Amino acid sequence: MIQTRRNEHRLLSILLGPVISEKATMVAEKNEQVVFEVARDANKLEIKGAVELLFKVEVKSVQVVIQKGKAKKFGRFEGRRNHVKKAYVSLKPGQEINFETEVK
Repeated sequence: MIQTRRNEHRLLSILLGPVISEKATMVAEKNEQVVFEVARDANKLEIKGAVELLFKVEVKSVQVVIQKGKAKKFGRFEGRRNHVKKAYVSLKPGQEINFETEVK
C-alpha cells in the first residue's frame, strides 16, 4: 500500500503543465495530440501513467523532446535559460482532454 501511494505521488509530480503555443494548438487540432511540460527525469511510461491517472483518458503513445535553453546576455553577464522537457501525448480515438473547462 505504501508503494502504490509513493508511485501515485510520483505520477502526480511528473506533469508540470500544458504547453500553450501556436505549434501545440496546431498539433492538437491536426492529430489529437496534447503537449505537456514534464519533469526532466520522467520517462515515457511514467508520463503515460500520469496522463491516464489525472485526466482519465487512454493514451496511445508518447513522444518526448528536450528543448535546450537559449543562451542570453544580461549586460556583460552571460547566462542560459533552463532546458525544458516536453511530451507529445497521442490519445486513442474518441478520447479528449479539454483545458477550457472552468473550475468553480
